[in-house]
Amino acid sequence: MRLTVIGCGDAFGSGGRLQSTFLLEIGDRKVLLECGATASIGLTRAGVDANAIDTILISHLHGDHFAGVVWMILSAQYLLKRTTPLRVVGPPGIAARYEIIAEALFPGMTKVERRFDLTFDEITPARPFADADLQVAAVEVSHPSGAPSYALRIEGGGHTVGFSGDTEWVDALVQVADGADLFITECCAVDRAAKFHLNWRTIEQNLPRLVARRIMLTHMNPDMLAFAPTIASDRILIAADGMRFEV
Repeated sequence: MRLTVIGCGDAFGSGGRLQSTFLLEIGDRKVLLECGATASIGLTRAGVDANAIDTILISHLHGDHFAGVVWMILSAQYLLKRTTPLRVVGPPGIAARYEIIAEALFPGMTKVERRFDLTFDEITPARPFADADLQVAAVEVSHPSGAPSYALRIEGGGHTVGFSGDTEWVDALVQVADGADLFITECCAVDRAAKFHLNWRTIEQNLPRLVARRIMLTHMNPDMLAFAPTIASDRILIAADGMRFEV
């Protein structure tokens, strides 16, 4: 499995970073983890053919993690002339939320006949997603978004990636990180309490419990971006837009 950080910024684009979007390549397959509003810009910058992405995984329905689906579909229809199916997997209500924001931004967009099949699949802790070579489990976390918010555990190609989504500390994150090759976790601030978000001191305190081979910090505010280079650990990776590596 190969990971490309398309965007690792917070909702405000702190540090000039694009919003949360990660590309997972499993063999010849391309899967998008999160799809922030800037996803299409990031994919273009990274030289990624968006038509090659067959599945988009969404942890929760906030705009900096989900709104890019609108522009992905708009571009697929009118610019990239997509003909292959696209599947979007996320929390309950994801299809209805997509229609609301798509119609608000581009009235009539959802009524246009598409050249490709578009499917929305709902995932829950009791109903994971799986196909031939991808398995995704959801664990509910603490981050109000008008629908359930999840951490995700993704398995494919013999590798496992855990993803916190956005959340304050919940013990379920230990399960998501357990034995993963990579655990991607939001790290909103250094030590400032941010309700429904994680900071570095909380993550640091729980590092012995987060039994993943490597841990990537993402979704950082300006203070955390300035502090991050001082973290001295081969196990901790600091996300940056454009970063590529083998999981």
